[in-house]
Amino acid sequence: MNSIVLILPGIGNSGPEHWQSLWEKANPSFARVQQRDWDYPVCKEWLDVLEESVARSGTNVVLVAHSLACALVAHWAVNTNLTIKGALLVAPPNPDGPHFPREAVGFSPLPLKPLPFQSFVVASTNDPYGSLTFAKSAASAWGSRFESIGPAGHINSESGLGEWHKGFSLLQQLAA
Repeated sequence: MNSIVLILPGIGNSGPEHWQSLWEKANPSFARVQQRDWDYPVCKEWLDVLEESVARSGTNVVLVAHSLACALVAHWAVNTNLTIKGALLVAPPNPDGPHFPREAVGFSPLPLKPLPFQSFVVASTNDPYGSLTFAKSAASAWGSRFESIGPAGHINSESGLGEWHKGFSLLQQLAA
């Protein structure tokens, strides 16, 4: 892969069976952005860590965001002067939805402005944290290509996707 890939897990981090962790394990050049507190995320803190990580990595970066990290990327995009190649945004949660974690602070309102880089939004038809309608709307506002993968829950380890080859194919398109 020609690009630097930064893995951005959501709240709670991504466990060992999560597709993000499996991609990272199979690709030693992929780097996980380590947040100070995975369980009580504060948007401003997460933004600072992401900004530092991208600044160290250069412009040939593709972000791989899951769940809350999709909101992080949207906030980062409107607050940074840095340039990246693209972002894979998987299972974006609705920060104003009924199931959004109360522990996550500062992620609402979600910026709905065009992202200054290419991106894919991938959603499931039965994600409890963000409806398909919400994901389509966010993708449209961000100028992202949209992909529905059917009923796959929150597109996490419980979804049983394993290494999730379709998602990796989308990443490869962004990294090309």
